[in-house]
Amino acid sequence: MSITKDQVKSQPLVSATLSIINIVVFLVCRFTGERLYLLGAQNVPAVLLNHEYGRIIWAMFLHSDQYHLFNNVIILFFLGTMIEKEVGHVRYTVFYFLSGICGNLLSLFVKTLSADWSSSIGASGAVFGLVGVLLGLVLFSRRHLPNVTPARVLLMIALSLYSGFTGSNIDNPAHIGGLIAGFLLGSASCLAERVRYGKKRKNGKGDFNGSGSDKM
Repeated sequence: MSITKDQVKSQPLVSATLSIINIVVFLVCRFTGERLYLLGAQNVPAVLLNHEYGRIIWAMFLHSDQYHLFNNVIILFFLGTMIEKEVGHVRYTVFYFLSGICGNLLSLFVKTLSADWSSSIGASGAVFGLVGVLLGLVLFSRRHLPNVTPARVLLMIALSLYSGFTGSNIDNPAHIGGLIAGFLLGSASCLAERVRYGKKRKNGKGDFNGSGSDKM
């Protein structure tokens, strides 16, 4: 049985790959001790003084314990699957990494201002970015997302932020930075899609199928 191009597009290839990578890296860390954490954790001295800018990305694949990993991966896979189906593999990948990078950059900025030299790890900034993307899709996309409403997404955001601010050892600036970046990226993508749709209608080139034909 052959697999069509549309069937490939509908599969959560990126979400599954990212989830597996996070799990594999965590297992490697369990067997190698602190080595990967020392090489990849993000902190002000390493990034800004030693110019180890790769840590802004590497830190997104490191997790402190199984609970930290599980919380991020479970949201990454299930929420990511829905978003990836809507925006396509390429755009989803861009949204994920840009959200994580923006979250880590805001974290570095806040830590620099407060002279905080502690390290940060985790995919939370990127995961919060996915929530932001979802909010942008719900508010501005022409597509209908079943059982997803702005009120439900806002409640999810409020509960997630509350959990972060009431917990300990949580990098809340990374969460907020990722959330804002994801929302802006998702909203911009939807608005650009609306513009393209308007131009197609104006030029009389037929109906625009917003359900998947415009995926990148």
